Amino acid sequence: MMGRVYVLDACALIASLADEPGAETVEALFDDADDDAMLVMSKLNLLEVYYDLLRRKGKEIADDVLAEVRQSPVHVIHEISDAAFFEAGRLKAAYKISLADAVALAEASIRHAFVTSDHHEFDRIEVSENIRFLWIR
Repeated sequence: MMGRVYVLDACALIASLADEPGAETVEALFDDADDDAMLVMSKLNLLEVYYDLLRRKGKEIADDVLAEVRQSPVHVIHEISDAAFFEAGRLKAAYKISLADAVALAEASIRHAFVTSDHHEFDRIEVSENIRFLWIR
């Protein structure tokens, strides 16, 4: 049975794709995927990655990367469970974060851990909530 479930946010996947600092941590999770761990990402966070690539690199590259992600060990969460729905609403109201971040954090609070590099956005949440963070840098 699968042990840990890691919820990737957009900056974690972008770090891996762009070989930014922290990419090695994300790549290690990819290496463990389907053996000891499962990687998941909200479709909203995947949209953030797609939008970022579309804006910076153009449609062809954005589409190619999206196709690669769909073939990767990352399982895309297409629907929000009731538990994640209510938790995301609570987190968004409490911390005034983006909807995509609220959904990803809610999934992480239910599943296992949140994989991110966004200290600016999440340091304050880590000290206040019972959500396990895996910082990639």
